[in-house]
Amino acid sequence: VQLQASGGGLVQAGGSLRLSCAASSATLSLNPMGWYRQAPGKQREMVATLDTGGSTNYAESVRGRFTISRGNAKNTVDLQMNSLKAEDTAVYYCYGWFYSQYWGQGTLVTVSS
Repeated sequence: VQLQASGGGLVQAGGSLRLSCAASSATLSLNPMGWYRQAPGKQREMVATLDTGGSTNYAESVRGRFTISRGNAKNTVDLQMNSLKAEDTAVYYCYGWFYSQYWGQGTLVTVSS
């Protein structure tokens, strides 16, 4: 299974971006799905996760600003990012779980202050 992330880019602080992730296969059900990020010189950290039951989990640093949701198609997940801050700058990776963790290739989000 391959995951394709899109939607990254350059945005000013206070702005918004929407990331999307889609899996190459709809045969299996990825659960949960979510997003991690890795800033320069830092470890990869969980941003948000969502399971098929609708349960979500957010990093404290993004709670109230980011919203994770399932896309209309199977095995898709979106991340709406509002009120972006310079510290949100990172490569964002989507993932999905089906007996093992599958990762997307990453999409760069740069927030200018």
